Amino acid sequence: GLSKEAFIGTGVVIACLIDVSRLAVYSATGDYNGVHGNAGLVACAVAAAFLGALVGNRLLKKMTMPGVQRIVAIMLLVVALGLMSGVL
Repeated sequence: GLSKEAFIGTGVVIACLIDVSRLAVYSATGDYNGVHGNAGLVACAVAAAFLGALVGNRLLKKMTMPGVQRIVAIMLLVVALGLMSGVL
């Protein structure tokens, strides 16, 4: 019974909470070598996240809730197949 905005927003909040907890663990362990060694990759990931948010915001206005649900289901299936095959 959620609107498409609430559906997407819930996923975003969950992802942010996971990332915050992950960053807290990295900070507590003092493992900064992975970040410093991959600064370019981290910068590209941040830029891709912002670009994805901008594009997603524009596309969400044109989509229906069943369309959003189908896309989420397909992406979950792709990730599951990637994990099962060892690609991810």
